[in-house]
Amino acid sequence: MNTVNHKLNQRDRRFLSLPAVHPCEGVSPATLVTSLITLSQKICSFQSKLFPIQRRNARETIRQIGIILIFLEEIRERGLMIPDSVVLCFSELHVCFQKLHFLMEDCTRDGASLWMLMKSQLVAAQFRQLIRSVATALDVLPLHLIEVCGEVKELVELVAKQARKVKFEVDPDDERTSKMVHFVLSQFERGTEPDSNTMQQILDYLEIKSWADCNQEIRFLEDEISFQCSDCDERELPFLSDLLGFLNYCRGVIFKTLDLSIGNATDQSEGRCSTEIHTCINPEDFRCPISLELMTDPVTVSTGQTYDRASIQKWFKAGNMICPKTGEKPTSTDLVPNTTLKNLIQQFCADNGISLTKSGNQSRDISRTIVPGSPAAAQAMQFLSWFLARRLVFGTSEQQNKAAYEIRLLARSNIFNRACLIQVGTVSSLLNLLSTDDKSMQETAIAALVKLAKHNDGKEMIIESGGLTQVLIVLESGLSLEARQSAAAVVFYLCSVKENRKLIGENPKAIPALVELLKEGTTLGKKNAVVALFGLLLLPKNHQRVLAAGIVPALLDILATSEKADLVTDSLAVLAALAENVEGAYAILQASPLPLIVGILQTLTSRAGKEHCVSILHSLCVNVGAEVVGVLAKDPSLMPSLYSLVTDGTSHATKKARSLIKILLEFNQATSSRFMGSSVAQERSLHVW
Repeated sequence: MNTVNHKLNQRDRRFLSLPAVHPCEGVSPATLVTSLITLSQKICSFQSKLFPIQRRNARETIRQIGIILIFLEEIRERGLMIPDSVVLCFSELHVCFQKLHFLMEDCTRDGASLWMLMKSQLVAAQFRQLIRSVATALDVLPLHLIEVCGEVKELVELVAKQARKVKFEVDPDDERTSKMVHFVLSQFERGTEPDSNTMQQILDYLEIKSWADCNQEIRFLEDEISFQCSDCDERELPFLSDLLGFLNYCRGVIFKTLDLSIGNATDQSEGRCSTEIHTCINPEDFRCPISLELMTDPVTVSTGQTYDRASIQKWFKAGNMICPKTGEKPTSTDLVPNTTLKNLIQQFCADNGISLTKSGNQSRDISRTIVPGSPAAAQAMQFLSWFLARRLVFGTSEQQNKAAYEIRLLARSNIFNRACLIQVGTVSSLLNLLSTDDKSMQETAIAALVKLAKHNDGKEMIIESGGLTQVLIVLESGLSLEARQSAAAVVFYLCSVKENRKLIGENPKAIPALVELLKEGTTLGKKNAVVALFGLLLLPKNHQRVLAAGIVPALLDILATSEKADLVTDSLAVLAALAENVEGAYAILQASPLPLIVGILQTLTSRAGKEHCVSILHSLCVNVGAEVVGVLAKDPSLMPSLYSLVTDGTSHATKKARSLIKILLEFNQATSSRFMGSSVAQERSLHVW
């Protein structure tokens, strides 16, 4: 029965699914009765819970299970013997009680009241079916074989009779409110902004009383939409999108006050990763300029452009010795893995249920979040966008802050929301808020800009409106570290446009501010700074500026002290990019990094990180020469790590490892030859003497 109880308490089941487990055949009667009592008590404990819907059905169910509980407790207290025929009936009851417990959990689940309201018919049918199953089990229960008092037997018989006859219908109030929701959704779909009083009535009925309550409902629906997409069951997606659009509108328009303490408490995960640029960027940035397909192995050529490895290799093999995008002639045909971009693509695919192996469906999968989930959701978003845009300009400070926070949340969800918000002019209004003396408002405004900067139009709008200056001021001297790390994330997204890399690199504040954040920021701030700097390094002219800002000591300090594997890997990627030219290699060597890099190569579990380590060591050997090769050749611990990569590394890591092994072996052979030559000459000199 422990297995039954464990499965009963699991929280990862699908909503409104009732995955009951049938007791095993060898279960002891006493254990079965105890488990039934536990389940009955749990069901009856819902008496004190709030049921936004299904109040009558839940109340009747609890009443009937409460009577059965009296019967079960008397059996246990008197230690009665239970015949096999009774055990069989109790097993069926056990399955029904598990399902009823799941159903009660779903009816009272925080954040699910609107979805449960719209599922009223299904939920009422589930109550009806389960209570009928209880009645069936009680009908065949041989009460005459159980020595309980006559009054208890009469109660059980009465429950069985009532369970057969009782009507578990949709509550009239639930049905009326459900129709109101459908009416509001139809208004949205027709392009009519619904009456706020009607929406307020719906919210009041469902006990959605605050911004935080509404936000919890939204997060539940977002989870359901994600689940439906990942489960390949998209039949309900349009209706879920309808309801999500309705609730987004209510959160932004109906609820006037944003309780930030409650908002942060209910949305902590969003707060922690609000500026995490590894989560998702515009999927158009993930397409190879040659094939126009999603890049599975992005590599950067010497012109700074990134392509899918297979596409650019095919391009070069066909005799095309110019960069397909810029027309420039590459200084070499070496392909540098863009690990940071690869991680972004993989994370995007994981978040959106896209398989990298299904190339034929990539274009459709990527564009799915660009269009609205439903016509009603699209219109609701349009109305809400205009409302928020007006609040940003004409609202009080409190209203502006709330509007910026709403934009931050909405733009996080999907590309369509970002497009709507950008079209109504929120970017320039948010940029104006960055000069505020209010720390909270600055943090919220710049975090909202991070989300909008993921969209191509958002990047363009920031630059065209002169917003880069304001973003860099926040990056350099923002009112908090959170604001500064958000500004670094904005810079990262802007760097995805080649022209912006030049513009940002030439600004005297940008690169020093990023390096300073690299030194003193939080883990998240350092990550944002690292990838922003990596983006700037895609323009060769920025290499000297980055080196002059003191990036190398800052990166090596991260490598020596950080326990975050992804931050270490990204830092190694930047060092590998710097080491590819002579100036960068010498700047790295001055910091005496060799023992540190070799140690990381031996201990790091990340394959990408190991690849970067080998790239750094290889570039130092090539660009600096014997000074580095001599030190590495004397390190006996290096060769095993290199040979391991030859057999177990990526194709690029294997190539680099083989080349480095060859360099070290040739150095050792040359050294041995010189030593042998010197010894022979000395012997000859002694012989002549």
